[in-house]
Amino acid sequence: MDVMGKFIEKYVPLINRELDRVTRGFPENVYNAARHLLLAGGKRVRPSLTLTYARMLGGEEGEDSALPFAVSVELLHNFTLIHDDIMDKDEFRRGVKTVHTVFGENIAILAGDLLFAISFENALSNEKVQPENRVKAVNLLSQASRIVAEGQALDVSFEESWDVKLEDYLDMIYRKTGALIEAATGMGALAVTQNDGIVRNARIYGKNIGIAFQLRDDVLGVFGDPSKTGKPIYSDIARAKKTVLILYALSNLNIDESERLKEILEGKTTDIELLKEAAGLIEKSGAKEYALNLAYKYSKDAIEMVEKTNAVDEDARKALVEFAKFVVEREK
Repeated sequence: MDVMGKFIEKYVPLINRELDRVTRGFPENVYNAARHLLLAGGKRVRPSLTLTYARMLGGEEGEDSALPFAVSVELLHNFTLIHDDIMDKDEFRRGVKTVHTVFGENIAILAGDLLFAISFENALSNEKVQPENRVKAVNLLSQASRIVAEGQALDVSFEESWDVKLEDYLDMIYRKTGALIEAATGMGALAVTQNDGIVRNARIYGKNIGIAFQLRDDVLGVFGDPSKTGKPIYSDIARAKKTVLILYALSNLNIDESERLKEILEGKTTDIELLKEAAGLIEKSGAKEYALNLAYKYSKDAIEMVEKTNAVDEDARKALVEFAKFVVEREK
């Protein structure tokens, strides 16, 4: 990811500077809580995509216009992380204690709400972009926040049901993962152009990237190298996560094999031999190949969107193509 890596390396300090600037206020305890996760770092992939897409369409001037939008995307993303950690009762993220474990749940909820509000306020105050496009950007951000919440609700409901179809799962991962990336790239386009077709293509790129990323994540959750992923071997099987692999396997194994896989999953076992058996059944079903092929399809569709767009900056276009390939080839 050479070209995109250089863009991200350039953008992270710019994004961090603005995040620091817009998250200072009174009372200090709630602002400190809101800043806690932001200051712990993060890859800043979503806002970097906003800036890269804007640069492709408008060069350095487009990149500059998109910075407030990029920061708003990252603020909204961190709002979701704070609330996710409360729901999941997670104690660590990005190598530090989660917001609610440090500041308490009440302040953590307020900190998330604060980031949510600032994200919209910041986007709307972007004076480098025409008012009409600012409104469109805020509308896109608000749609994403609603869709992400819907995805979270679906994900929770899937944990309690085995009646989940593959198309339901794909819809859920779009909502939970793809929608905010769709907003990120769409807002990058809105920082530069009023052309609805170009904005639509930017959104399609982001949506497909998000889905492809999650599909690859599903494969890594069962077949990834723990030394690279940082996750325990067969982690998704042990947690009985209803990923594309498990849903495909349950639908395509014979009855006895499907029932055996379901039995292992329902036990939420940590027995390595049982987990290995389940992984073998999943692989036998063809689920791994299915998931990878599907991920490559979404990646290819994303690439098509940027290749058909007139680019002012060819390096930025190359970076976006490179990133679309990276999300389905990564090992962690």
